[in-house]
Amino acid sequence: MPHHALEITLTRPLPPPVLQRAARLLPLAANHDATRLMALVAAKTPQRAARRLRRRLGTRLPIDVITTHYPDADHSVLLDIAFPPTVHAALTAGARRAQQTPERFLELAVHRALAEHADRETERLDHAVRHLLAHTTPAYLLAAVGHALTRLPERPTL
Repeated sequence: MPHHALEITLTRPLPPPVLQRAARLLPLAANHDATRLMALVAAKTPQRAARRLRRRLGTRLPIDVITTHYPDADHSVLLDIAFPPTVHAALTAGARRAQQTPERFLELAVHRALAEHADRETERLDHAVRHLLAHTTPAYLLAAVGHALTRLPERPTL
């Protein structure tokens, strides 16, 4: 049976004893502040692996989201979220109105949100580049961008 690498995002950092108890049930690797965990879960499909992980650890850990760590052949990542009952009801009602499954409804909503974000980011960068070009030449701007890209950024700025 194949193993699937799953990443667990937690709603809050775990104290070491809680992490150790959970790791007795399923081997886990934690990041520096124990808000993200990695696990290998044996299952036929990624969906079954996520379901199995949530059943085994869901009552012991404050799991927010489970994702597959590696994209599948379609370059998609499984996103497993346990919604509160009110959110789940609203999602189901919206899907019913759109004559879609809740999964498809949510998938399309996420794709729309990501496309809108990409459009906003493109417009923001276009505006910033036009502002910079008002005060310099394209050659100087290109050299400055090249110089900035060769340095390792500490973190992205939003």
